[in-house]
Amino acid sequence: MDRLSVRPAEAARLLGVCRDTVYVMLRAGQLRSVKRGRARLIPVAAIEEYLSATEEYAA
Repeated sequence: MDRLSVRPAEAARLLGVCRDTVYVMLRAGQLRSVKRGRARLIPVAAIEEYLSATEEYAA
């Protein structure tokens, strides 16, 4: 089964940035996330949306 969400460190690996950059993106509203207890989870769909929007902007 494919994962529906990832933690910030995994999101950073998928995006090719450091974990701190992921937190900056979250605070800036560039990347959606949900909070479950103490865990911050980023939906894989949010990462795909961010990459798609970035790709459209670059084109």
